[in-house]
Amino acid sequence: MRLYLFRFGVIPGINAPVPGYLVQTEDGVNILIDTGAEPGGMVQVDPQDDPVARLAAVGVRPADVDFVVCSHLDPDHAGNHDRFPGAEFVVQRTHLAAARAGDVPRLLAAKEHWGAPGLRYREVDGDTELLPGIELIASGGHVPGHQSVLVRLPGTGPVLLAVDAIPNGMALDAAARPIFPFDTDEEQVRVSTAKLIDLAEREGALIVRGHDAEQWPTLRHAPEFYG
Repeated sequence: MRLYLFRFGVIPGINAPVPGYLVQTEDGVNILIDTGAEPGGMVQVDPQDDPVARLAAVGVRPADVDFVVCSHLDPDHAGNHDRFPGAEFVVQRTHLAAARAGDVPRLLAAKEHWGAPGLRYREVDGDTELLPGIELIASGGHVPGHQSVLVRLPGTGPVLLAVDAIPNGMALDAAARPIFPFDTDEEQVRVSTAKLIDLAEREGALIVRGHDAEQWPTLRHAPEFYG
């Protein structure tokens, strides 16, 4: 099993990455986690940051993607869903319901992508094993139904992709962490932070934080991988 980390764009001003991730299983299943932002919005997306171009650099075409795990449907995470029409999209049931109902208005900015006709969604409830070694971890608070991903790699060991539940190093302490402007539920943010930190400590997992300009240069980026 391999885990690739991609930069799908940059948040101007703070130079924070907008990441996406690809897990390749031993039997050739490709799981893409988040699809980045479309060009022209609040995220700077250079040509080399285009998700299709990033995947091509490791030999993967859109048609090769079997699953897209949706951490959540914010515009910087779901801006290219419609470019993977053959994939099965996996999302927390509560999150997709909130997005479709307009309960979090900013999610509607990317609706033309995540709501494109013909996309197939699998709705899950809470912590779920997607495939052996790949676990979806419910971590709401940033938005209802946000999910993180735990990947158990044979050599590296467990890697926890916290996404926006733990976006940077300031958010590693559940009690003391700041609540950021786009977080919707402070109590749930702190509960989810504690849950993820406890999980990482039990597993001895590397935590990959969601938008961390300081951590990002210390990590392996595609075409290198964790395995």
